Amino acid sequence: MHPTAFPKPGHDHSHCTRELLMRAEQACAASGARLTPLRRKVLKSVAESHHASGAYDIIERLARTGPRPAPISIYRALEFLQDQGLVHKIESRNAFVACTHGEHNGDAVMLICSDCGIVAEMDAGDAVAELTSRAAALGFSSNVTVVEMTGCCGECGRDA
Repeated sequence: MHPTAFPKPGHDHSHCTRELLMRAEQACAASGARLTPLRRKVLKSVAESHHASGAYDIIERLARTGPRPAPISIYRALEFLQDQGLVHKIESRNAFVACTHGEHNGDAVMLICSDCGIVAEMDAGDAVAELTSRAAALGFSSNVTVVEMTGCCGECGRDA
């Protein structure tokens, strides 16, 4: 059996959510950043699923339990959470997932199942450093590196 970063069917997301919210509080306290009530709600909404969430998905979820937030407020909260290393942006889908690796250098590969839509995070190891080095040799200076792989997770692969 191969280890997997993908959650098993029936996975309890509440544990992931609690862990991420605790990590967020600690990170913000350490850096002096404010985890405002809206930022906390946005983070909780993203963390409640291992699927990528777009800003408008988050707005709809939050509107079920309170006033409908403005899109700009959600985008600002997501930008803050991204800057704090608490969420990752899935560029190909313009959506966000919770960061599941609490302690890494920020270089991650996002594994996206094209069948079920679940997104998993894998440490990029030396791969991003190698890409950055090769780009620099060509005179290119990278600001942001996002590596996304789309394919089939172990559960969906077993169903095929």
